[in-house]
Amino acid sequence: MAQYSQYADPTESAARKERMRRAEESGEFEETSTRIAKSSLRLPPPELETEELPSTERVPAVFRLGPKAPLENTAEKRKPGRPPGRRTVQGSPKLIRGSCSRKRKTPLPKTTQVRRKQSSDIPVGKRTKKSKLDNSASLNRFGLVQFLLALLLFYLLCMSFEIPFIFRTGSGSGSDDGSFTSLPRQMVAGREANRAIVGEEEENPHRPGRKPERRMREFKTVSEIFANESLFDGGGGSNDEFSIFHVTAKHAISTGRKMWDGLDSGLIIKTDVKPVKNWTEKCPDTVSITGSEFLNRSRILVLPCGLTLGSHVTVVATPHWAHPEKDGKGADSMVTQFMMELQGLKAVEGEDPPRILHFNPRIKGDWSGRPVIEQNTCYRMQWGSALRCDGRESNDDEDSVDGEVKCERWKRDDDGGDESKKTGWLDMLMGRRRKITTTYDWPYPFAEGKLFVLTLRAGMEGYHISVNGRHITSFPYRTGFVLEDATGLAVKGNIDVHSIYASSLSSTNPSFTPQKHLEMQSRWKAPSLPQKPVELFIGILSAGNHFAERMAVRKSWMQQKLVRSSKVVARFFVALHARKEVNVDLKKEAEYFGDIVIVPYMDHYDLVVLKTVAICEYGVSTVAAKYIMKCDDDTFVRVDAVIQEAEKVKGSDSLYIGNINFYHKPLRTGKWAVTYEEWPEEYYPPYANGPGYILSYDIAKFIVDDFEQQRLRLFKMEDVSMGMWVEKFNETRPVAVVHSLKFCQFGCIEDYFTAHYQSPRQMICMWDKLQRLGKPHCCNMR
Repeated sequence: MAQYSQYADPTESAARKERMRRAEESGEFEETSTRIAKSSLRLPPPELETEELPSTERVPAVFRLGPKAPLENTAEKRKPGRPPGRRTVQGSPKLIRGSCSRKRKTPLPKTTQVRRKQSSDIPVGKRTKKSKLDNSASLNRFGLVQFLLALLLFYLLCMSFEIPFIFRTGSGSGSDDGSFTSLPRQMVAGREANRAIVGEEEENPHRPGRKPERRMREFKTVSEIFANESLFDGGGGSNDEFSIFHVTAKHAISTGRKMWDGLDSGLIIKTDVKPVKNWTEKCPDTVSITGSEFLNRSRILVLPCGLTLGSHVTVVATPHWAHPEKDGKGADSMVTQFMMELQGLKAVEGEDPPRILHFNPRIKGDWSGRPVIEQNTCYRMQWGSALRCDGRESNDDEDSVDGEVKCERWKRDDDGGDESKKTGWLDMLMGRRRKITTTYDWPYPFAEGKLFVLTLRAGMEGYHISVNGRHITSFPYRTGFVLEDATGLAVKGNIDVHSIYASSLSSTNPSFTPQKHLEMQSRWKAPSLPQKPVELFIGILSAGNHFAERMAVRKSWMQQKLVRSSKVVARFFVALHARKEVNVDLKKEAEYFGDIVIVPYMDHYDLVVLKTVAICEYGVSTVAAKYIMKCDDDTFVRVDAVIQEAEKVKGSDSLYIGNINFYHKPLRTGKWAVTYEEWPEEYYPPYANGPGYILSYDIAKFIVDDFEQQRLRLFKMEDVSMGMWVEKFNETRPVAVVHSLKFCQFGCIEDYFTAHYQSPRQMICMWDKLQRLGKPHCCNMR
């Protein structure tokens, strides 16, 4: 091998000399020199040069010596074992290949190796490729590190100067007349007492769960959203339909403002300044009244301290003869019926008293065509599940009341009829022994024009009613009321009462003044407002004299850990009462417990919608809640379940959750009638029932903004109004409307989210079951 690599070939030397001679004659030396110089100037930097490891592969001599002239590429001197290959001198002319005068034994310079690596004709070694890839990867990693560092610096900068201010645009040159500007309009500020958001808001003000700049201020008990009475001068954009509403609202707000100013200044005080103590009322244990006296007292007998265990009430009366009445189809039907009710006269004030027991014998006129007795309870005009006795004895599997059946059997028109004959023949064909039945001779206990003596007795488990000395029915107690609450007996309908005698009555009972219900203990006080936006705000509609209802809420679901930790905030919204002494007590209650927001207008059922607007304003401006919920003070709320239901809504920032009514028509007659002037449309928009529904922050803010700009359409039914506002909001942004029957409208159901029409005692009972059992359970499901 050494002889081929160290000594020149004579044949090749002669050929080289001949080519050099011809090139010199044609003047190609100068051109070749110029190209070699230019090629050398394009060499890569020295730090990129690499040395390849010698290969152990043997290379044949014929490839190293090359073929006869002329040659495309001259073979260069190679190290022992190097793989065969040819190279093209970068930039050299093809006509004078091999014109270089260097000896073969001269080692190649590093630049030559670099130039050879740039040639496309010779394969590049693995190590060279790896080196280039490593250098490229190093540069990429360096750029990535720089990018991450820049991103971290930007994040720290945003956190330092508050993100909401980073995305502001424009110079804030909005006009004073409320015209449109490129920036969101700052909330106006008559609500400075309850203001929590200071300064302008971010570019997207309708995003729920936003984190505005907040500064908590001193909490005050009065909502000032209606401080500007001129808000009702424009008629809400519809002078024809809602002018009466706006006139009523403006008058109520003006009167309420004067009332509150007198309370706040101390000019209005209670006439009875004696301190209220836990005193006991003395009552007679027997009460009797004649029929004429009973008629003069509007058919109501007052039981001063209610009933107690073993109390008796005896009624002597005669039912009227049946008279014709129009039924639902317009046909005449004969009707005679009456009702006897135990009422809680002192349980409420300014509204219909609850029916603790409703006893209704229907001699004629029931939809079944038979005489029946129906028993029930009613709280806030919401009836419970009825117990109907139609002459069939209660089943053995039904619960008894103090050992007595709920319904006794009496003779019916269908006793011994065709059905019993058919079953008799069937028993004979199947070879079964015929069952001997007892014949009931006594008829329905009440008859037209026939005197009866009815006795009502209070037992351990319920009320027992006997007629003419025979037990007829028993009705179990319901959790919402106790015997002491039954302070009135009413007998009305097609009946003449001759006398009433009550004995073994309760002779003592605590005072029924409002202070009886309030427990001035610090553990029932509301926790302080948090220093950051909350997850859920619950606004509770209440009346001024509902002291017992508010106290029951404080002692039940407002003790939930989310409320006590201020992650959820709950407040009562109460308007002023017509009685001054009630307002004095309300003001003291609000100052002590810290959970009441007084909306200073004179309370009226048609103006409940104003409280709903105040709830939205408080949830947006004071606590900046992600979700805002409205409920009533007789609604039991499972706070954790409500939040979980709201969090299920994905892919939409705006939501409206509740028991949704679709295609509901307004009632044109009756107590809840709506005139065509009040609502001219045929259908209401989809709306959630008022006892409990949830809104997202952006919808509530939209409502407040429209109200302040006098663009909000107001209607006396607050739940319908909310559906109307959500429908308007949905014209520009999508809303996820979620319907759930677990927001129960009529009472309590299994696994409820909210339960409506719950009395104070039922609220305490439901909270106790929820704590002990860990699951929601109703107290006397309605």
